[in-house]
Amino acid sequence: MPGVRTGEEARVLGRGTSARLLAGAVLALCMVLVGPSAPNGGLFAGPRHAAAAGDVVSNRVMTWNICNPCTVSDVDRAADIAAYAPQVIGLQEACVRDVERIREYLENLHGLVYHVEYGSVLRKWGRCGGAPWSPGAFGQAILSAAPMTDHVNVEYPDGGSEDRGYMAVTTLVAGQPVRVFNTHLAQRRQEAVRADQTRVLAAEVARHERAIVLGDFNAVPDAPELSRMWALATDADPQCRPSPTGTCRPTTDWQSKFDYVFLRGFTPLRHRVLPTPSSDHHLLHTDVTPA
Repeated sequence: MPGVRTGEEARVLGRGTSARLLAGAVLALCMVLVGPSAPNGGLFAGPRHAAAAGDVVSNRVMTWNICNPCTVSDVDRAADIAAYAPQVIGLQEACVRDVERIREYLENLHGLVYHVEYGSVLRKWGRCGGAPWSPGAFGQAILSAAPMTDHVNVEYPDGGSEDRGYMAVTTLVAGQPVRVFNTHLAQRRQEAVRADQTRVLAAEVARHERAIVLGDFNAVPDAPELSRMWALATDADPQCRPSPTGTCRPTTDWQSKFDYVFLRGFTPLRHRVLPTPSSDHHLLHTDVTPA
């Protein structure tokens, strides 16, 4: 009869209604977990300060010792970087193969495209794998959203217990050309070696009115071997000074500040130290403006 549904029709209608309700619930859950395309994101949206996937924060720089050899996924390392989308990234303890994969994941998974330059100082199977007769290259790397020029790679005359060096490029930060350095100094308990290394580095930094020096210096702020750097630049953390009274947030799992963003010709706007399970060093980034 018109207007009256049979039992079979009611069951079919009930199944269709249930299916639509289930589909709607699944869609709603996905929106919560993944997040909409709006800037606020969703439950699992990272602390991204770029406007959308593929954007970088043009005045943000980052330094990170990514820890090698460590059993860490390069997918996770890329995700840690992409959450903050810096314009320039200085990596230490960087194997070329790892950096290549990190760049691929940044582009393919996060829509972030970076140029790269390497500052490898040695080839070491124990650090970077590869064939014993063709081990992977190990050292520093700089990723930049803008092209880089005038790349140099310098090994320190004395690396200490392991070869060490610095690299430098010219690129753009906050729309301004700047010389960016990236270094990794000798391991702890090698103060005299680090003093010689900072002498070499500081002499080159002093040649530039505008410079950003990224790296793992393996020394606390009031260590004498850092005095040359403090004479030229300030740390991105405005509370951190080379004195026992300075309030410097630790950048390592063992509660020491070893990692720095030294600024020359720039003023820090915002500074963050971010522990991550991907490394025993914290991820450190700062937003800057030309002084």
